[in-house]
Amino acid sequence: MTIYDIPVNTLSGEPASLAPYEGETLLIVNVASKCGLTPQYEGLENLEKTYAQRGFSVVGFPCNQFMGQEPGTAEEIQTFCSTTYGVTFPLFEKIDVNGEARHPIYEHLVTTSDAEGYSGDIRWNFEKFLVSADGSVQRFAPQVTPEDPTLIAAIESALN
Repeated sequence: MTIYDIPVNTLSGEPASLAPYEGETLLIVNVASKCGLTPQYEGLENLEKTYAQRGFSVVGFPCNQFMGQEPGTAEEIQTFCSTTYGVTFPLFEKIDVNGEARHPIYEHLVTTSDAEGYSGDIRWNFEKFLVSADGSVQRFAPQVTPEDPTLIAAIESALN
């Protein structure tokens, strides 16, 4: 089973999957609305706008596991993201990314190591996983911003 086969729900609760994105490059991010890193939404939306025509999408999974920094309802999250940051990329249901209730997509992703060799539990909001069209995964720490040259180079490479 791949991440494209795993059932997810949209932010509004409708059954879905990542299957429509198979063959594209995805940046999967656990997001939060009340975090010091929340301004990364702006950069993530810029990546979406810059690369969408080349088969790229940011995919956000709200998560409230880090100091309660995503307390809102689905409607509150959607309103905040669209009105504050103009988010157009897909947001899925609020999930757990760590622990016994970790979503199966994250069970798959956390086995990937980042550039420093870290794998395992998600460390904080805005940890990023770049999934290329061939299914290979690269992991980026939460502090790696969407504008970071290393992330941009990895996206460019995955799209070529």
